[in-house]
Amino acid sequence: MSASKVSAQKSLLWLVAVGFFMQTLDATIINTALPAMAASMGESPLRMQSVIVAYALTMAMLIPASGWITDRFGARRVFFAAIVLFVLGSIGCAMSRGLGQLVAARVIQGAGGAFLLPVGRLALLRTVPRSEFVQAMSFVAIPGLIGPLLGPTLGGWLVQYASWHWIFLINVPVGLAGCIATLKIMPELRATTLASFDGVGYTLLAFGMVALSLALDGVSELGLHQVGVLLLMVFGFASLVAYWAHAARRPDPLFSPAMLRIPTYSVGLAGNLFSRLGSGCMPFLVPLLLQVSMGYSPLQAGLTMLPIAMAGMAMKRFAAPLITRHGYRRVLVGNTVLVGGSMATFALAAPGQPLALLLLQLLVFGAVNSLQFTAMNTVTLRDLPPDTASSGNSLFSMVQMLAMSLAVAASGMVLAGFTELFGKNAPIETLHAFQATFAGMGLVTIASALIFWHLPPEAKLVQPEPPEVSGQG
Repeated sequence: MSASKVSAQKSLLWLVAVGFFMQTLDATIINTALPAMAASMGESPLRMQSVIVAYALTMAMLIPASGWITDRFGARRVFFAAIVLFVLGSIGCAMSRGLGQLVAARVIQGAGGAFLLPVGRLALLRTVPRSEFVQAMSFVAIPGLIGPLLGPTLGGWLVQYASWHWIFLINVPVGLAGCIATLKIMPELRATTLASFDGVGYTLLAFGMVALSLALDGVSELGLHQVGVLLLMVFGFASLVAYWAHAARRPDPLFSPAMLRIPTYSVGLAGNLFSRLGSGCMPFLVPLLLQVSMGYSPLQAGLTMLPIAMAGMAMKRFAAPLITRHGYRRVLVGNTVLVGGSMATFALAAPGQPLALLLLQLLVFGAVNSLQFTAMNTVTLRDLPPDTASSGNSLFSMVQMLAMSLAVAASGMVLAGFTELFGKNAPIETLHAFQATFAGMGLVTIASALIFWHLPPEAKLVQPEPPEVSGQG
């Protein structure tokens, strides 16, 4: 390979890595800023989950269409447009004066973020030699670990010493530099023959995801009554069932139902959804608990989140030997119980709790949660045949983002329910609501261990861990 091609390939790797970093940083930097944002907008910090839900849900909706859109318009145009949308959404977030405006801006931001990794990954797939692709994706995946490590602390520091608006404004110079780099570095790749897009299937799938997420979020945030929530739930489930019925009849569906006949894939997909439904709420709940009920400053709350990321990174080296020795089923069943149990220990949190005990809780949760993600990621994709690997990975990415959205919406609903039960006039009442929510979401996670029991007992680790697309884990 010539020196110019090697240089262009390295530049492309850095461009994709920076785009992924922007996405993962923004997914975590906002968590410690929610109380400050709520105060400036006259909202309760316990009702701010829609800010996170809007971003994650938008990404989940657009991921299934990312491949076709890239083939239609070209990688350079789509990646450039994605950065522009991300920057415009960031500016809109910083200028928001109310919760509704902020949620709308987060939708725009999520629309840009949804394309950053899929388009970048597709560009690498079509330009990097297959023998170097694993190393290339490993390099790009590093920001997925750095983003969650830096995000909560940086967000807390900006809120405490500047204002919450800066957690969005810092995206502007990075985004402008990314736009210039995209025009110079990103190749104009598009498919030679464009396949037809399953618009009906996409509409059914997107509507189902939005309806279910709004149903959960509507209990605590939108003020929907039981009838409205029930209708959204019914239409959401009906739309998802209708999609799979539609896909079974269509020769080229978005996601083929045939993939679900692979035991490791179907069990891994369901396990990902339901276990993340519990554990995915922790980045949202822990900073809120620390600031609202335990008197922590935004910077202190951000710093206390570091043990989760650090323990998660340290656990990566032990994950593969554990899975190789004990198999996926034993590891995932046992570790899912440990994840749920470590979440439930936060039900003992109190203002006078020693810092060392809190750090121990966070370290344990970070370690077992990292092992959980590694095991779930690898078992889900390990048996997909080459002809369905791309489609299966896209569905898996969508489920990850959907689970993140549903986790925050569900925990917000549970927290709102316990707040009504215990009251919200005194700090001790709010603390009791948090304690009950942690216990409840921990039980949800433990219950998902039953799904992993259906994995084939002989399934063991046989390939490297695929990159974590959501930046969590």
